[in-house]
Amino acid sequence: MIHRTFEIPLEPGSATEEAAAAIHGDLRLPEGPAPRAAVIVAHGFKGFKDWGFFPHLCERLAGEGFAVVSFNFSLNGVHPSAPTEFSDLDAFGRNTLTRELDDLHRVLDETARGDLLPRRPDRVGLLGHSRGGGSAILAAREREVHALVTWCAVATFDRWMHSTKREWRGKGRIFVANARTGQQMPLDVGLLEDFEANRERLDVEGAAAAVRAPWLIVHGAEDESVPVYEAERLARAASRTATGGPRPGARLRIVEGAGHTFEVGHPFEAPSPELEDAVEASVDHFREHLHEAGS
Repeated sequence: MIHRTFEIPLEPGSATEEAAAAIHGDLRLPEGPAPRAAVIVAHGFKGFKDWGFFPHLCERLAGEGFAVVSFNFSLNGVHPSAPTEFSDLDAFGRNTLTRELDDLHRVLDETARGDLLPRRPDRVGLLGHSRGGGSAILAAREREVHALVTWCAVATFDRWMHSTKREWRGKGRIFVANARTGQQMPLDVGLLEDFEANRERLDVEGAAAAVRAPWLIVHGAEDESVPVYEAERLARAASRTATGGPRPGARLRIVEGAGHTFEVGHPFEAPSPELEDAVEASVDHFREHLHEAGS
């Protein structure tokens, strides 16, 4: 397998943001001829491209003949000099949902044009986990994607109690605990304001009703972070009939005994049976819908 890194420079989003902000990522390729299909992998909240199962997942997909693009959202708080640590909590605090969606679109653009790959792909698939799954659904509504897989995806980004929102507006910042590292992770009120100002664009369940790509929804039956009923909501939304005919719908796969990260943690030691179930189902889905063009 061939493994390369890449950087996509970004324009600063505000006067206080460093001009050097960028999306950092990894490209994995099988040996031999350049693949004709690519898969983009998006991490979730308090996640990063090198967390736990992501490298294993990407290597498995590359082993199936896909070009695999994984990346860190530009303000996820992880710097390339310390790829498995949240060393930039100020950036993490300034992150927003539309910023992540714009980042994902930028990676989709660079991938679809072939700028990150040895050749322009004929087909592009998208896989997102948790909050990254929500972003993947939104992106699949807004542009052509040939196959979509979501793992434990949120059905809504509105996950805060009214009391939390009041405190947030009053103080300008709240904190969430990172159980793995013990860090108190800041969230600036800009995250809440961004969501409230962009509710229509950030409506995950509404986007699910508009997804036209073949879609596999994978969810752990014992997920406590994103309860399994959110997967069921997404599946119902995807099956709704819209003007002009029925949507293609989505296949729902519930992984019994699996929590939010399919019974593996970070650092990654070995795949669990639950993770392998999710990986195999995802590989089969991409193989069916992306290899139609050959690879």
